[in-house]
Amino acid sequence: MRRRQFITATVLPLAATLPGAARAQSTGAWPARTVRIIVPFGPGSTPDILARLVADRMTQSLGQSFIVENKAGAGGSIGTLAVARAPADGYTIGLSITGPLVNNNILYSKMAYDPFRDLAPVTLAAVQPSVLAVSPSLNVNSVAELMALLRANPGKYNYASLGAGTVAHLAMELIKARSGTYIVHIPYPSSPAAVTSILAGDTQMGTLPPAAVMPQVRAGKLRALAVTTGQRYALLPELPTFREAGIPDVEASAWLGFVVPSGVPAPLVEQLNRELVAALREPAVADKLRAQYMQPMPGTPKEFADFMQAELRRWTPVIQRAGVRLD
Repeated sequence: MRRRQFITATVLPLAATLPGAARAQSTGAWPARTVRIIVPFGPGSTPDILARLVADRMTQSLGQSFIVENKAGAGGSIGTLAVARAPADGYTIGLSITGPLVNNNILYSKMAYDPFRDLAPVTLAAVQPSVLAVSPSLNVNSVAELMALLRANPGKYNYASLGAGTVAHLAMELIKARSGTYIVHIPYPSSPAAVTSILAGDTQMGTLPPAAVMPQVRAGKLRALAVTTGQRYALLPELPTFREAGIPDVEASAWLGFVVPSGVPAPLVEQLNRELVAALREPAVADKLRAQYMQPMPGTPKEFADFMQAELRRWTPVIQRAGVRLD
């Protein structure tokens, strides 16, 4: 009996020093069951595309199911709130965007969650511009022609966004402010829904994710006029910037990042980061993201936290100058 106790007492501490044992102790052998990735936009949206690529890769690499759950509405706030309220056990991950993670702090005086308090950043996932796309029915072929049409018809035309506070919304508000035009804002729950509204004639334009609009542009059903980056975007080199088109200070790159509820243990956040970064850097995943006009940009949790703070500083004066409030 004493010999068995001695062996147990000796082997267990020794085993705990092995890498696999240390990983299991620090994370509770995560993942031991299905992990859900909440996407705060509808199926077929840019976040949904990215989430499903990553979920498939992590299912293969970790041997547990990673499933995508769409919770669309309120410009991404409904799904992001669901992440903030989920158990802090590593089995709920969120993939959210600029609006619900940063901009809504400026746009609303009161929110149901505080992204800087109730969520823990894991990694930035990808960055992409928005593309100003218009209906061919407008008969315009350049930003200058569009601005002339809008100035001659204030309030006549509508633009589609992915919801209040999203980059798709704020980029158009920037364009309005910089060009002295007035266009009516119509929010939609996802990029496919926004594009469908333009195709159907319910709206006539939008600054939307390139993955959503470029297939329709290639098919001749929409016209792409400009991209919302300071320099020409490497994945869409044919499109001019707004500065080139005569409207300065219109820069509104969108980004996506993975978050978890605050309170997830630091070792588990670190493991989640390693696995997500590995998935995003997998050549097959990265190539598919670039095919959707997204540049993978994974990094550390601290880098993502610092990035979010920098975005808050960048967007605060822009939103205040534009006078956009959503209370």
